[in-house]
Amino acid sequence: MINSGVIGMPLHFGRLPTWFTDRMGSLSEAVIESVIQNYGKSEVLTRLSDPNWFQALGAVAGMQYNSSGVTAAVLGSVRRKINARAHELGLYIAGGKGKNAWRAPNQLERHADKTGLDGTALIRSCNLARRVDNNAVQDGYSLYQQHFIVSDEGEWTGITQGMDTASRRARRYHMHSPTVRSFVDDPHTGIVGERGQPILNLADSRAQGARDHMVQLTQESPDKVIDAARGIEFGDHHEVQPGDVDLKRLGAVLAMAHGEEIDNFEDLMMLKGVGPATLKSLALVSEVIHGDASRFDDPARFSFAVGGKDGRPHPIDRAALDETINHLQESVEQSKLGYDEKSKALKRLHRATKQVEEAKSPEADIEALASAEWDRLERDGGHTFMGKVIPGVTKAVMGLQNSLLYGKRDDKSS
Repeated sequence: MINSGVIGMPLHFGRLPTWFTDRMGSLSEAVIESVIQNYGKSEVLTRLSDPNWFQALGAVAGMQYNSSGVTAAVLGSVRRKINARAHELGLYIAGGKGKNAWRAPNQLERHADKTGLDGTALIRSCNLARRVDNNAVQDGYSLYQQHFIVSDEGEWTGITQGMDTASRRARRYHMHSPTVRSFVDDPHTGIVGERGQPILNLADSRAQGARDHMVQLTQESPDKVIDAARGIEFGDHHEVQPGDVDLKRLGAVLAMAHGEEIDNFEDLMMLKGVGPATLKSLALVSEVIHGDASRFDDPARFSFAVGGKDGRPHPIDRAALDETINHLQESVEQSKLGYDEKSKALKRLHRATKQVEEAKSPEADIEALASAEWDRLERDGGHTFMGKVIPGVTKAVMGLQNSLLYGKRDDKSS
C-alpha cells in the first residue's frame, strides 16, 4: 500500500555550508547506526522507504521539513560515511544527484563484485525503478536524482526524485524490495509531491485498464488518471504553521525538555542536567530512532529539534546540535562495548514523552516558541545557511527573501 504524503516540495534557495552538511551527515549516520543496533538493517531500509520518516530525519538535522533538498542533503551527506563502513554496517548507498544518479548501476556492479551479491538482479531492479518513475509515472517531472540503498543481504530501497522547472517543485518516489511484487503493479511505498496535479501512473494497480488500452488512452481525455496524493497532506508553504504540527506531541516534548517531567521518571535521571535545548533535540531524535510509523505524519514537528538552515521555524542551535550528535555517537560506541545505558536512556526518553503526551495532553504554542527561540538564538549565536545570525538583520533579510520566493503560496495556504 502506498504510504503517500503530499508535500509542496519547493526548490529552496541557499547553498548548504560545510559546517551544516558535516553535522547533518554525522547526525544521520548516528541515527541510522542506532536503528541498526536496536532494530536491524532491514528496518533502516523500511524507514528510508517511508516518505514521512525520511522527511522527519531531514527535519531533525536542520532541513526545511517540506523541502525537495532533503533528498540530496540527507543521502549526500551520509553516503560517504555509510559507504566507508559498508562492511561493518552492512549497508551501501549507490547513485546520487545529477551525473551521479546515472552511475548507480556501475557502482552496484562494483559493490556486488566485492561482496558476492547478485549484481545482475540489483542492476535490473535499479534500472527498472528509474524507468518506472521516469516513464510509467507520467507526471511532467524529469528525474535528476536516484539513490539506491542496498544491504549485504540484497534487500534494497530505491529513492528517486524528479523536477518540474516551470513550477519550481519536485516529486520523490520510494520503493522497498520486499513490497515490490511487480514493477508495474504498485511498486511504490510512497510518492511525495504536490496535490492537485494529475498523474498518469501506469505503475499503479488501478491503471491496469490504462496499460491494456494505451492507444485508446492517448486519443481520449484520460479518465484513468491516477492521483498519487493518497494519504497525508503537508503544508505547501515555507513557514511552519500550527496545522502542520501535532501540538500535543510537541507540547509533551517541551514539557520534558524544560525538566517539568524528568523527576517523575526515575530511569531518566542520567539525563538530568542536560540543557533544555539539547533535551528537546534528544527527545525528537529519540522518536526518529524508536517511534513507530504512526508518529511521523507531521514531519514539521521535527524541525523544532535544532531549528532550520532557512531560519524556519528558527535558526539552527549549533550547540544543541553538537551536543545531540555527541550524545548519539557516545551511545552507539558504548553499546558496541556492552554499555548500553545511554542507548536505553534514549528509548526511555521516547516512552516517557509519550506517557506525558497521553496523560497530560499539553499543547505547544509554536508561534510563541519560534519567536522565543529566534530571540534566544540572536543572543546566543544561532546560525542559518547565511552564517551566524546578526541581531535585527538576519531575520529581516530572510523574511524578505522568503516572502519574495514563497509569499504568494503562503497566502494561498494560510
